Amino acid sequence: MTPRELDAAGVTDPFLRAAYTRCRALNARHGRTYFLATRLLSVERRSAVHALYGFARYADDIVDDLDGRVSPAQRSAALGDLEAQWGRALRGEAVSEPAVAAAADTRARYGIPADRFSAFLASMRTDLSVCSYATYDELNTYMYGSAAVIGLQMVPVLGTVCPPEEAEPYAAALGIAFQLTNFLRDVGEDLDRGRVYLPADLLAAHGVDRDLLRWSRLTGCRDSRITSAMRAAADVTRRVYRQAEPGIALLDPTSSPCIRTAFVLYQDILDVIEAEGYAVVHRRAVVDGRRRARVALTGLAKALTARTLRRGVRGGPPPVTGARTEGGVAPALRSPGGRREARGEVGE
Repeated sequence: MTPRELDAAGVTDPFLRAAYTRCRALNARHGRTYFLATRLLSVERRSAVHALYGFARYADDIVDDLDGRVSPAQRSAALGDLEAQWGRALRGEAVSEPAVAAAADTRARYGIPADRFSAFLASMRTDLSVCSYATYDELNTYMYGSAAVIGLQMVPVLGTVCPPEEAEPYAAALGIAFQLTNFLRDVGEDLDRGRVYLPADLLAAHGVDRDLLRWSRLTGCRDSRITSAMRAAADVTRRVYRQAEPGIALLDPTSSPCIRTAFVLYQDILDVIEAEGYAVVHRRAVVDGRRRARVALTGLAKALTARTLRRGVRGGPPPVTGARTEGGVAPALRSPGGRREARGEVGE
């Protein structure tokens, strides 16, 4: 995190400042689209978004480790350590993992229900043993924990112009739309991990199974059945985006440009996949940097306008946000003597 972002968020403890900074570095390195969109948020909200993403990314990195030297048992143990640290953080005990400390502090600041984190961790544990889903309903159960709850965690941070519960179904749908986009984009990489996230019944309707996908991946050969199945998966994903879109207007106007930018850029991934002939088994679709910059600049202009209007309005209704803890820091998450440092690399 930058000092300005941390100061604006009211994060003063040295250990927590380092922890939030670590989460920002994870976001910048792994979530290019998400990180770009986050830059459009008002400065006081950015650290919380980075913390939520950093926690999710840390867990995801454990279960998605492609290093053949890391056994399933070792990944399970690492996830167990993360779960144990999260439990200690919820009980107000000290933790050493920066991603846990920052996420727990954000949860306390914004009053985010703890079950939204436990559901996420449960889905991450599922990834250690489940490598395919028979139906979309089965996949949707997994995605509630792996994606929908991420959208739900974000609602109190972003703020709304309505009671938060009215915005939550749309936020959950948007989280699922983003993940479905990732599943389609990453078909080849997930095959390398031994996973197929696209539902088996959707694939089978087009004559596709795991063996055909693996053959295509290994040989580099195209197959019209795979193209048809990937097109159908893209159509399902676009429908979920349409379900989620009305919720953007329910967000605080100073936050909605951020989510609109992510909404547009993630759908651009689908456009690239389509333009490349749904060749996701062989290569990952990437949105052109110039396109990303144009969308981000449009979002920035809208964000600045919204902030200007907010500053110019006196006596208007404030956005509805989660309850923020005064001072923001759960006592056990403060570093002993204010000198505790986060483990791992800390970005700028």
